[in-house]
Amino acid sequence: MSTQPTSQNNIISTIAADMDAVNGVIRQRLHSDVALVNQIAEYIISAGGKRIRPVLVLLVANAYSYQGAAHHELAAVVEFIHTATLLHDDVVDESSLRRGRATANALFGNAASVLVGDFLYSRSFQMMVSLDNMRVMRILSDATNVIAEGEVLQLLNMHDPDVTEESYTQVIRSKTAKLFEAAAELGALIAGANEEQIAAAGEYGRSLGTAFQLIDDVLDYAGDATEIGKNVGDDLREGKPTLPLIYLMEHGTEAQRQLVRSCIETGDEQHFDAVLSAITSGGALDYTRRAAEAAADRAIAALANMPAGRHKDSLLQLARFAVDRTH
Repeated sequence: MSTQPTSQNNIISTIAADMDAVNGVIRQRLHSDVALVNQIAEYIISAGGKRIRPVLVLLVANAYSYQGAAHHELAAVVEFIHTATLLHDDVVDESSLRRGRATANALFGNAASVLVGDFLYSRSFQMMVSLDNMRVMRILSDATNVIAEGEVLQLLNMHDPDVTEESYTQVIRSKTAKLFEAAAELGALIAGANEEQIAAAGEYGRSLGTAFQLIDDVLDYAGDATEIGKNVGDDLREGKPTLPLIYLMEHGTEAQRQLVRSCIETGDEQHFDAVLSAITSGGALDYTRRAAEAAADRAIAALANMPAGRHKDSLLQLARFAVDRTH
């Protein structure tokens, strides 16, 4: 795995025109006759973010020499689904900061955030229906259902210090990696790739999404709030047992285990410094980072039979960016 930092701007430079087209679709499709819908949706979308999921659709489609414009619509659909999950997530988690700005629920209230999230979900389904492709609809409807299951599974895990690594991995696969997987599959599908190539694209997306989430888990303890765009320690405050804490529960000293157990059960962020010291000295952050690197390696391996070219190169760089990033 490369230790050389990779710029996301370099990665997406090969699809700059496509990204501009996707942004145009997003603006057009966001419109509603209800002013508050426009206001909140615009606030969320204008916050930017990495847009990794739309990037996946575009890069994979281009890697298989897609000619057409349906990938722009699909990339926007994927971004709308992701944005809807963020709106709902922030309400569930009672988050106050997202991408360096106040969350929509902090500004507009929980009810408005949930309902605009519903608007984005339903708008995304209107858009995918317009493409008139049953396979596309199956991939996306299955993905949204799995994501919802992952959200519920995570809710059940909250404040539970006995969550296993296996159980947590299932949350990641459902809640985060599934939409990455769907985005990559869609890019291959609409470009006319064969079933083996579509499956390989899905494996790439699934592994990439896993790597991204695991690094997010690391950054929640070791990141800089101004860089990652959210409050450091949010996971601990929410009583969320992520992999660094799970590792320490299994491999730490008795004192460390008792500290982590108490913090997960109570959502006690007052002991954040002590927890950070424990997961750092106990090797939990290193373990989580190695797990992310292993996932990125799986993503890279999945591209072995993809046609060579600059778009494949960008996908390889994206796998490295997933683990090298600081935000």
